[in-house]
Amino acid sequence: MNFITELWNTNRPLLFLIGVLIVVTPFIIYYVRKAHKEHPKGLIPAALSNMGERFGYYIMNAVLVLFICSKFGISDEVSGIMFAVFYFLIYVLSLPGGIIADRTQNYKGTIISGLVVMALGYVLLAIPVFSEGTGVTFALILAMLALILIACGNGLFKGNLQAIVGQLYDNFEAEAAKKGPEALALAKSKRDPGFQIFYVFINIGGVIAPFVAPLIRGWYLKAQGLVYNADLPRLCHGYVQNTAKPEDLDNLAQITSGADFNVAAEGLGEFCTNYLTVYNTGVHYSFIASVAAMLISLFIFLAVKNKLPNPVKKVKAAVQEYAPEERQAQAKEIKQRLYALYAVLGIAVFFWFSFHQNTQSLSIFARDFVDTSSIPPEVWQCINPFFVIILTPIIMLIFGSLAKKGRDVSTPKKIALGMFIAACAYIFLVVIAIIQNYPSGETFKALPEATKIAMKASPSVLIITYFFLTVAELFISPLGLSFVSKIAPKHLQGICQGLWLSATAIGNLIIFLGVKMLNAFPHQWYTWAVFAIICLISMAIMLGMLKWLERITADKKE
Repeated sequence: MNFITELWNTNRPLLFLIGVLIVVTPFIIYYVRKAHKEHPKGLIPAALSNMGERFGYYIMNAVLVLFICSKFGISDEVSGIMFAVFYFLIYVLSLPGGIIADRTQNYKGTIISGLVVMALGYVLLAIPVFSEGTGVTFALILAMLALILIACGNGLFKGNLQAIVGQLYDNFEAEAAKKGPEALALAKSKRDPGFQIFYVFINIGGVIAPFVAPLIRGWYLKAQGLVYNADLPRLCHGYVQNTAKPEDLDNLAQITSGADFNVAAEGLGEFCTNYLTVYNTGVHYSFIASVAAMLISLFIFLAVKNKLPNPVKKVKAAVQEYAPEERQAQAKEIKQRLYALYAVLGIAVFFWFSFHQNTQSLSIFARDFVDTSSIPPEVWQCINPFFVIILTPIIMLIFGSLAKKGRDVSTPKKIALGMFIAACAYIFLVVIAIIQNYPSGETFKALPEATKIAMKASPSVLIITYFFLTVAELFISPLGLSFVSKIAPKHLQGICQGLWLSATAIGNLIIFLGVKMLNAFPHQWYTWAVFAIICLISMAIMLGMLKWLERITADKKE
C-alpha cells in the first residue's frame, strides 16, 4: 500500500495519462473499425496525418499562454493578447493557404509545405534561448518568429487536408451512384459521420498532447533538484526585475523557505534566476515532441498521398454547375442563403470567443484558483478532447434515434441548443465563484499563500466546466460546418467555408478579453456572468431566426 501511495504521489500526471488512454482506447478501436467497414479507404490515413499535426500543435497550445508569462515575465493580459493574435492568424491564414492550393492546383504539395514550415517553427521554439533584461529581446523576437511560421504552416495545411477528405466522399458517392439510388442515399449518409470520425482523431492528439510539456518540464526540474510550483515563475520574475510587491516577496519567501526548496534569504536572487532558466528550458525541450509529431505526420502523408484524390477536380466541376442564366434566376435565393450564412457566422464569433477561453481565462483560472498541486494546470486541457472522443457516439446515437422516429432536430436548432449548453458552463462557474467568494485575479494573487491554498477549488470544477463546453462544441463546431455546406451556393462553397474560418478567427482575436476581465473585475463571477449572458443572448437570437433558417435550409436547391 505504501508503494502504491508513493507511486501515485510522485507520478500523478503520468498515471493520469495512462488512465485516460485506457478509457479512450476502446472508443478509438470503435472509430477505426467503423471507418474501415463503412467509409472510404483513405479516411483513416488522412485522419492519422491530421492527428499527428494536431498532436504537435496541442502540445504548444496547452502551455503557450502560461509559457509566455513564465519565460518573459509578461503579464497575463499581454500574454493573452499575443496568443489571441496568434490564434487569429492560425485560422485566417487558411484563406490564403486555400487560394495557393487552388491556383497552383497542388493541394498535396501545399499540405507538405505546411508541415515543413510548421516543423521549422517548432524547431525554433525548442531552442532554449534566453536574453537578459525585459522588453523586446532576441529571445522574444525568436519566439514570435516561431509562432508566425507555425501559423503560416497551419494555414497551408489545415483547410487543404479537409478538402481532400471532402473529395474522398465525393468519389465515394459517385461510385455508389453507379449502383442505384439506395446505394447513393446510403453513401451520402456517411459523410457527416465520416467528418465526425475525422474530428475525433484530431482530438486523440489533443488528449495526449497536454501531458507532454508538464511531464518533460517536471522531469527536467527534478533532474536539476527542483520541483514544480505554479506561482514561482511570476514571483521569481518580480524579484529579479525588482517589481515585486511586498506581499509577493512574502509569498516568495514562504514558498522557497519550505521543505521543497529550503533557500536562505540571501540566496533568493540566484535561486530565482536558476529556477526560471530550468523551468522554461524544460518547456522548450517539450517542443521537440512537436517537431517529431510534424515529421511523423509528414511521413504518413507522403506514404499515402498517391492514394488520396486531388480536390482541384471537384472545384472545376463545381464552377460549371451553374450556367449564367441559372445564376440570374437564382440570384434572390442565393442572396437569402448568404444572409442566413452571415447570421449564423455572427453567432459563431461569440461561440468561439466563449469556447476558446480554455486557452485563456480558464487556463489562468486553473493555474491560480484550482488546486493543481497533483496535476499541473496545462494537463486539464485534455478533458475537452477526452469528452469529444467519448461523447461523440452518444450524441450521434441520440440524434440518429430521433431522426428514425421522424423527430429530426434541425441544424439551426442544434446550434441554438449548443449556445444554451455553453451558457450552462459559465453559469456553473458563476455559482462556484460566488460560493467561494473569489475576488479578481490580481487581488487573489496578492493574498497570503496559506489563504490562497485554502480558497482553491477542486479540479472537479474544471471537469464539469469542460463537460458542458464540449457538449456545446459538438452541437456547434461540426454541425456549423454542415450548415455552411447546406446553405452555401455551389459556386461559392470555397468562399463560404473560408468565411466560417474567418468567423472563428474573429472570435479568437478577442479571446484575450477574458483574461483582462478576470483580473480587472472586483469579483470573479462578473467575468463568467459576461460569457453566460453572451451565450444566452446568442441562443435567443438564433431561436428568433429559427423558422427563417430552417425554411432556407429546406428550400435549398441542389
